Amino acid sequence: MLDYYNILDLCTPEERLVQRTARDFLEANAMPHAGRWWEEETFPKELGPELGRMGYLGANLPAEYGADAVSNAAYGLIMYELERVDSGLRSFASVQGALVMYPIHTYGSDEQKQRYLPPMARGELIGCFGLTEHEGGSDPGAMATRAHADGGDYVLTGAKMWISNGNMAHVALIWAKDDEGAVRGFLVPTDSPGFQANLIKRKMSLRLSVTSELVLNDVRVDRSQMLPKVNSLRGPLSCLTQARYGIAWGALGSLEAVYSEALAFAQTRRTFGAPIASRQLVQAKLVDMLARHTQGLAIAWRLASLKDRGEMSYTHVSLAKRQNVRAALKSSRDAREILGASGITLENHSIRHMLNLETVDTYEGTYDIHSLALGRDITGHSAFA
Repeated sequence: MLDYYNILDLCTPEERLVQRTARDFLEANAMPHAGRWWEEETFPKELGPELGRMGYLGANLPAEYGADAVSNAAYGLIMYELERVDSGLRSFASVQGALVMYPIHTYGSDEQKQRYLPPMARGELIGCFGLTEHEGGSDPGAMATRAHADGGDYVLTGAKMWISNGNMAHVALIWAKDDEGAVRGFLVPTDSPGFQANLIKRKMSLRLSVTSELVLNDVRVDRSQMLPKVNSLRGPLSCLTQARYGIAWGALGSLEAVYSEALAFAQTRRTFGAPIASRQLVQAKLVDMLARHTQGLAIAWRLASLKDRGEMSYTHVSLAKRQNVRAALKSSRDAREILGASGITLENHSIRHMLNLETVDTYEGTYDIHSLALGRDITGHSAFA
């Protein structure tokens, strides 16, 4: 693992073993196929149970419902290794663990936890997280999806957009406003009458990830499918904080991938009688990439220590997601430039990571939205409206 400042020395032997094991597993089972999966716009569904077997789904949740209960640094290193292969692979695990398993564990009933969490940890039951809407985006409070109480049931009507795992999910966690305007979460089986998942095609980013529009036409769910311990936006926003934490680590995996590829290419590509690695401008790009990775890894490790101590705030995560993803995006562009014409083919990794990171830079809070969240935190003044 790229680690110029030996930051992994601050991790425990168990955490370092998690990282090495994840790298070995993914190098053997995913890395050789990532470019083809991306080109074919295919997620390898058989990999879900394998990731579950390895303990990578909801890995930092408590063990009582089948998770591995690893530290937050170990969890971050798993996200790092998944995204080193492809952002779509990390997105799959992030949605499953941070956006579906986490809220069930935090806000669900005992029956919901027992029913859903063990098979989700094993990768046998796949979930998706329905918050974003066509007109919502960065303003989830404007959601139009409604949940109308009808006897012992709720009837859900609305649509969700850009939903990862949507067309492969067995259960969708749908956030909707009830008759009183409270934001509620509902565990909706995707085979429910009136539920429709429309696959979004022709993407030029996150092609390995399954991305969908979810349409709910009077979908009836039993009241027992509602998460009982949350009734406000605090619920879905807390889930996003968990997922953004993983993104802050994962983006650095992409950064390592493009840096390593650019460095190796620069050592062997010769122009004017010498390798391009000897050129000042190429060296400057490589040094910038290394510096961004080193800064980002220090941020991610510190974030993990704060999270383990229960001292992490959502603005801490905003800063890490904002900085690390933008650092990886800039580095992927530098890498593609160093590779020249070779950088535009899927024989190499850089163009795939560059296009994926355009999405990662946008979803779960854009760079600008996180800037405003941080600005509000440090000044006390909101610039959102």
